[in-house]
Amino acid sequence: MRKLLIAASACLMMGAASAQAQTNLSIATGGTGGTYYPLGGGLAELISSEIEGYKAVAEVTGASVENMGLIHRQDSDLAIALADTVHQAYHGGERFNGNKLDVLALASLYPNAVQIVTLADSGVTSLADLKGKRVSVGAPGSGTEVNAKALLESNGMSFEDFDVRSLNFNESADALRDGDIDAGFWSVGPPTSSIVSLANTRDIALVSLSKQEVANAREAVPVFAPYTLRAGIYEGLEAPTSSIGIPNVLTVNSAMSEDLAYKITKLLFEKVEALRAIHPAANDTTVEFSLESTPIPLHPGAVRYYEEIGASIPDNLRP
Repeated sequence: MRKLLIAASACLMMGAASAQAQTNLSIATGGTGGTYYPLGGGLAELISSEIEGYKAVAEVTGASVENMGLIHRQDSDLAIALADTVHQAYHGGERFNGNKLDVLALASLYPNAVQIVTLADSGVTSLADLKGKRVSVGAPGSGTEVNAKALLESNGMSFEDFDVRSLNFNESADALRDGDIDAGFWSVGPPTSSIVSLANTRDIALVSLSKQEVANAREAVPVFAPYTLRAGIYEGLEAPTSSIGIPNVLTVNSAMSEDLAYKITKLLFEKVEALRAIHPAANDTTVEFSLESTPIPLHPGAVRYYEEIGASIPDNLRP
């Protein structure tokens, strides 16, 4: 009996040691109505099931700007954020009061599209039509807010031109549906669930940008690129919509171990079909897109993976 008790105690101790050895990882995403949260959740499941000793969980956050602070302070281990916000964080841009944050990239996941949504009968058909209206510019500190500000200011407008509402994606959709706002900005990988749901209950319209408005935005923010939302992407939309797109970047702190960064990058690309089953935005999650679109240097562990598969890494992405 004594031997059995000793053996049982040993097993319990081994189990406790195993549990203690497991490291929990936090993935900062965004609101539940966007693309970051489901993709972050999918990545968390992959890490938990495929990388021994680690368990990951996706966290709801205010998205890009907040996420950069979380990474810098190491309050989160990974975070998804828009390329322009990531670029500002790394270089100490205006949004971060000139402070350079400790952030490196593992990959670019997919391009966002700036989507300006209104109801079909609102009379809002252009950026200029937003003047004097009630407009949601995204959650405070979100990448949507940053993109909306840059797009407007590059085209001679500002938040002062209308009644600003700072709502997240689901709140913006609800406010449009209920007539509490006239238009809302989304910067997210299309199609996004909150707009899909809105389009299924109300007749919506997307504001198309002119070639000059796109050119002005790209001159102000080099990470912007022309992007066309295809016809039929949402219920009732029969024509394509001209807009701008911004890559979304998977980021970490430089303190992450090279081995873990390597394993996560490798897992991301080798198991990408699992993410594509969760959200179609992951169709753009490729090595080629990542190395063409990432705006800041890569973590050494990510570099190790790209070199291992024979990819050509641009000099500006090497740490």
